[in-house]
Amino acid sequence: MAANQGERTRRRLSTEERREQLLSVGARLFSESPYDDVWIEQVAEIAGVSRGLLYHYFPAKRDFFAAVVERESERMLRMTEAVPGVPVREQLTAGLDTYLSYVEEHAHGFRAFHRADAAGDQAVRRVYQRSLMAQERQILAALAADPEFGRLSEERPDLRIAIRGWLAFTTAVCLEWLREAELSREQVRDLCARALLGAIAP
Repeated sequence: MAANQGERTRRRLSTEERREQLLSVGARLFSESPYDDVWIEQVAEIAGVSRGLLYHYFPAKRDFFAAVVERESERMLRMTEAVPGVPVREQLTAGLDTYLSYVEEHAHGFRAFHRADAAGDQAVRRVYQRSLMAQERQILAALAADPEFGRLSEERPDLRIAIRGWLAFTTAVCLEWLREAELSREQVRDLCARALLGAIAP
């Protein structure tokens, strides 16, 4: 009797909660295996749903993977958003601390996000590239609003390339850090901060 009552009172997941659950499972699986080795059946089984329900949310595997990539990108952008009126140098340490905390706590999602560029599917790769461009714009906007760096965009035609190179550097450092963990988070943070300031220095 009690079991039946528990089943009746158990709350069903909303559409958004179910979608988030599926994306969380996908982030873990895609971080652990290459794109071609992840099967939709695995996702459905782990999430405890039918394959048909998963396809109801995501029509094809590439749509599912693209949604995982977008979810992780949006999460990172929100967490590292610049604070208006605060100098870039002051924000850099705090922003990298936040970013590296995310990398540690959501290592599966971080790896899944950066596996996208090697996925082979052009639609998925386009989502990945759009995500990187959003990060690039976020950094450039923060620099433009800072009195110390505001004129860089006018004086440095290579600034955008420098930022893009720094993003690639930071990604490589973080992925290596997750594999080896030889450096502390503070050491990784300082390494990335020095690299950015060196890249944008006049």
